[in-house]
Amino acid sequence: MIKEAIRSFASGFLMGSADVVPGVSGGTIALVLGIYERLISSIRSGSSALGTIFTGDFAAMKRHIQQVEWVFLTALLVGILTAVLTLAQIIETLLEEQPIVLSAAFFGLVVGSVLVAYGLIRQPVPRHLVVIGGVGLVLFVLLGLGSADTSGDMSLFAFFGSGALAICAMILPGISGSLILVLIGTYDSVLGAVNDRNYAAVAMFAAGAVVGLALFSQILYRALREAHDLVLAVLIGLMAGSLRILWPWPDGVAGPDLGAPDTQVFSAVVAALIGLGFVVAISKLSKKIEGVSDLSSS
Repeated sequence: MIKEAIRSFASGFLMGSADVVPGVSGGTIALVLGIYERLISSIRSGSSALGTIFTGDFAAMKRHIQQVEWVFLTALLVGILTAVLTLAQIIETLLEEQPIVLSAAFFGLVVGSVLVAYGLIRQPVPRHLVVIGGVGLVLFVLLGLGSADTSGDMSLFAFFGSGALAICAMILPGISGSLILVLIGTYDSVLGAVNDRNYAAVAMFAAGAVVGLALFSQILYRALREAHDLVLAVLIGLMAGSLRILWPWPDGVAGPDLGAPDTQVFSAVVAALIGLGFVVAISKLSKKIEGVSDLSSS
């Protein structure tokens, strides 16, 4: 029980660390760690329990609640929140002072994640490569359209909506919640609310996240059960397409333009290789400790 909680907390901390950076998804980390389908299953059971409140079916509520892996899920969420609260300021500073090196490190991490995730397809066929290429290309083009520009103070309702959209991305490998916030122009406001301890804004963001997660997890759970390999190919495509936002030049944080490597090239290459090696090593270690979960056979 204690070892399970520690492993889950560590996994959550890695996921939260990724979610703070635009372009890296906590879902990507969960997939690499082999806990992705297990996470979606628990979230789906929890949201199903909440849904029974409106129907008054308390027997079904009890059944869904018992299906949730509470130790795993609670420790994971605590780890995510811990990472966000402790690393938000550090990541914000690094994005300003070392954008090229930091982006290169996460670029390598996502490349490694694509390689690891492809190995999780149970029966790979040529059409999976077509899906990966197609989805990746579409996302690559969409990311080139740039981001919205939101000026002034955000309303609490805007924080709620941002949370609902971001959480859907956070559980999708390849699309990070932070990236969605960048694209809709609310990233600076949300990150500022966390750093400034604006509890009302953070609470509304969290409420939106709960609602969005409850709805989206049901869809994703069914998709994984009915078409595991195809869905995984789509997720890998999303990861591949998201590499555009992490390209270290010109700034590696946001913006549709892709510049040629001009400064800190050696440092960026080293950082990318470290990121790639890290994710591959973490994946192998995770498989030795827990193995990869199998949702479709549960």
